[in-house]
Amino acid sequence: MLPGENSLSAGIRFSSKEMYSTNFKNSLKSSLLQLDCYFTWNLMKQDVDLDNLEETVGDQIEFFVKSNIANYNLLSYVYHLKKSNEEALKNLQKAEEEVKKNYPDEIPRRSLVTWGNYAWIYYYMERYEEAQAYISKVENSCKKLSSTGQQKIELPEICAEQGWALLKFGAKYYNRAKNCFENALKSEPDNPEFNTGYAIAMYRLEDIFYREQVDVSLALEPLKRAAELNPNDTVIKALLALKLQVLKRVEEGESYIEEAMQRTPDLPYFLRYAAKFYRKKGEMDKALEVLKKALAVTPKSAFLHHQLGLCYRAKLFQLKKSTRYPPQQQVEELIRLAIFHFKTVTEQNRKFFLAHVDLASIYAEGKRYKEAEESFQKALHESILSCDDKQLYCYQYGNFQLFHMKSESEAIKYYLEGLKIEKDTYVRSNCRRALKKLLNEKIQRGSRDAADFGTLGLLHKLNGEKHEAIKCYEKAIALCPDNEEYLNALCELRLSISS
Repeated sequence: MLPGENSLSAGIRFSSKEMYSTNFKNSLKSSLLQLDCYFTWNLMKQDVDLDNLEETVGDQIEFFVKSNIANYNLLSYVYHLKKSNEEALKNLQKAEEEVKKNYPDEIPRRSLVTWGNYAWIYYYMERYEEAQAYISKVENSCKKLSSTGQQKIELPEICAEQGWALLKFGAKYYNRAKNCFENALKSEPDNPEFNTGYAIAMYRLEDIFYREQVDVSLALEPLKRAAELNPNDTVIKALLALKLQVLKRVEEGESYIEEAMQRTPDLPYFLRYAAKFYRKKGEMDKALEVLKKALAVTPKSAFLHHQLGLCYRAKLFQLKKSTRYPPQQQVEELIRLAIFHFKTVTEQNRKFFLAHVDLASIYAEGKRYKEAEESFQKALHESILSCDDKQLYCYQYGNFQLFHMKSESEAIKYYLEGLKIEKDTYVRSNCRRALKKLLNEKIQRGSRDAADFGTLGLLHKLNGEKHEAIKCYEKAIALCPDNEEYLNALCELRLSISS
């Protein structure tokens, strides 16, 4: 029976899909697009691994003792994307139960997103009457909740739920998530959940990208405020500790980790960040101990497997740095363990770009070059890459070509490609330094390749070093007099200096 209908009206429900005209369905679709829910938030399935997201949300439902309305709504959307609308409906029913249990006096206000999701799923199931019924339910509730009787209202709870959903869909959504939480905080500046979401979005925006000459302390105050408003939230305290560590306030950060460890020693979501803190501090064995404890609770966590891989790789580098001739058996075991965990990540979350790159790099350390090449190609093609990802790929693949495949020309090609992506990041600076060092070494060895001088000229030009660029282009033209690219660049540089 539909919301609000009686047994008589249920008995005369239309049974034939053909009875619905094209105009009716177009009108229905237009109404659906006005709803504020997961189907109108532009959450694209190509940006996530749906199986991994399902696993992650399931873990959060199990381990976080709080309202799971948003998690069940998100799961319903994930099931829809996986073409399992019946399972999607079951999760919406669970969301409704959560609303009744946690907000019995605010059911319409807290159910708008859930009802919007119902409408969309019924539309895709071609159950148009039910879709229309839920649209009407949302519109009527909005009119009652709005002081002006509008059919659509912006509630801070909905802004926050959208923010949490955006955070789940990856780095390209983080800035939108931050904006959602900012909007929610305009209405309720002291709301603990909204402050937590805003702090996490700020932290991730600063943490995910490889930037330099950027203030990486902007998340500090939001994290502090969220920790004050959520004294029992050990995850936010762990993120605060990591931020303090980045700002060279390690002892202060560790005090938060130790306090949180006493409070929630078995919470996997806290332990993952505690382990990251110890890894960055250089205490690999302690980090591994914490990660294994967390993995025993959530064995399919891609995040934990990735952190374990990073720890074993770091132990490998520590061993090679501390010993001129490290024991081969120990080296091989650390490489094996790192490969196992990175490979597990890529199998569980195909769109985890960094894991593919890390797997490729550790294969190269083990001289498994064919598998390294395959992993680099998967990193390039499995995900939609941001500019930061592309720069990182170019730098790491350039290193692979230079140090393992012994191809200076390919290394130059990829370092240059990374440098040409005009976003001022730490990785771009690495591309610049690696390219400059490699070109200078080639020239010092007596290179007579015009391309080496031309590329070094371009490098100086991009750095604003016009006089050095002119000298390089002059040498390039001396070796290749008819090259239009070098001639045009030289002409442009001379004009810029004389003007």
